Amino acid sequence: MAFVSYRFLALIVILFVVYFAVPKRFQWIVLLAASLVFYASAGYVGLMFILATSVSIYCGAMGLQAISDNNAVYLKANKAEMTKEERGERKKRVQRKMRLVLAAVLLFNFGILCMFKYLHLGNVRFIAMMGSSRLLSVSLAVPLGLSFYTFQSTGYLIDVYWGNVTAERNYFKTLLFISFFPQITQGPISVYEDLSKELFTEHSYSYLNFSRGARRFLWGMFKKMLIADALAPYVNGVFANYGEYPGYIALLAAFGYSVQIYTDFSGYMDMACGISQIFGIKLTENFERPYFAKSVAEYWRRWHISLGVWFKRYLYFPVAMAKWNKKLGKNVSAKSKGFGRNLPAAIALIVTWAATGIWHGSSAGYVVWGLLNGAFIIVSLWTDPVFAGWKKKLKINELAFPWRAAVTIRTFILVTFIKVLPEVGTLRDGLGLWKHAVTKLGIPESFDAIFPDFIDYTQIFNIKLALVFTALLFVTSLLQRKKPLYEYMEKVPWLLRIVIMACVAMVIIGFGFSQSGGGGFMYARF
Repeated sequence: MAFVSYRFLALIVILFVVYFAVPKRFQWIVLLAASLVFYASAGYVGLMFILATSVSIYCGAMGLQAISDNNAVYLKANKAEMTKEERGERKKRVQRKMRLVLAAVLLFNFGILCMFKYLHLGNVRFIAMMGSSRLLSVSLAVPLGLSFYTFQSTGYLIDVYWGNVTAERNYFKTLLFISFFPQITQGPISVYEDLSKELFTEHSYSYLNFSRGARRFLWGMFKKMLIADALAPYVNGVFANYGEYPGYIALLAAFGYSVQIYTDFSGYMDMACGISQIFGIKLTENFERPYFAKSVAEYWRRWHISLGVWFKRYLYFPVAMAKWNKKLGKNVSAKSKGFGRNLPAAIALIVTWAATGIWHGSSAGYVVWGLLNGAFIIVSLWTDPVFAGWKKKLKINELAFPWRAAVTIRTFILVTFIKVLPEVGTLRDGLGLWKHAVTKLGIPESFDAIFPDFIDYTQIFNIKLALVFTALLFVTSLLQRKKPLYEYMEKVPWLLRIVIMACVAMVIIGFGFSQSGGGGFMYARF
């Protein structure tokens, strides 16, 4: 059931009525039922896998909690009689048990993820012999949101292992945390401590939540359907045969891709957060105007924030703080203090960005994409003190508009270059597109020359309209640096506000549905 469809809108209307009609203590059950209906609409085989994940995570969390609780009870009763050595030995035994439980559940869930994502199990048809002549053919589709719910659920399990949260004793609440439908396909990847409070708290109807949530949902549809979907034919067509067109068309497609994937992904997030807000539930924000970033590191603090937080929390810090890594940094510091001080962080960044690349895809392009991002961040980590000294000597004012504009444009070009590499096809194709764009650049003779022959008249009109809407998006992003967009909207007279929203809805219905056809979202494939 696509977000951009009338069926989904019908589900939201029905859910809204039921959610606020039932006694508040049953609201989370209504959300669970809606989530299972939404997930089952994508196929019952996928539902089996998310249920398997939820059962394994629930049992694993309960097992970890039981080991921890039993140890606490034992120590309370016997600590005074135990020697220091006995306490140390018991601590080792308890940690060993907990590590075994954690490893088993992580291996099970990441094993499922690897089978589908990296061994391409979803592309295989299984044929089983039935009796002597009958054959049963089974085709497994990749479960909806597999990467996202695997990361969210295993993050919760690790938090239980670390003692950051207490294991949830109600299995169905664990299932809702894993399967909450607005975020299941593309995130955001939430932390249990935050999302559980939102899901299981009783909510009363609020007109403020409803109006803000509905406006944000509409804004997400606007970005997805009127910008991302309008640019898709141009970008996809050029990427498929970039060598047949002048370099400036390849260049425009590359920058168009940056706009397309941002409006597609952030549009989804606006829709997911808007839906949740209607029910009084606040999701983690996943974007903070990433194309206004002044460095690659800052860009990744603004783009897909929840994924970055997951890797930082569960991979980067454990590697950076590992005893062997800190020892290595200390040994290197004896010879080179500056290099050694940053070495543990650099190693953790390499591991984290290699894993981030692999998470996005198994091709060499994604691995190189991840390592390039990590390399730029590591280089800046080591060179920032040098550049700070030069900027001081040259008396460069980093707060001045020309400087901020220059580094922002530089960062946008850099992240676009990296972003496009795995998306054209193979890594060679990605590098080939950039080579073609630079060596065969050329100059368009007219504005219409930027549209290749495969783009028809209707698509040209939609693209021109998308360019206007992109400019509007840029302006609203500038405004949001001071305060959220809804605060501006709420200062507008209510009648004019309704007229604006009605116009946006009419434009989406008139142009959006005709060109998107309820198409899927780009990040769902990850």
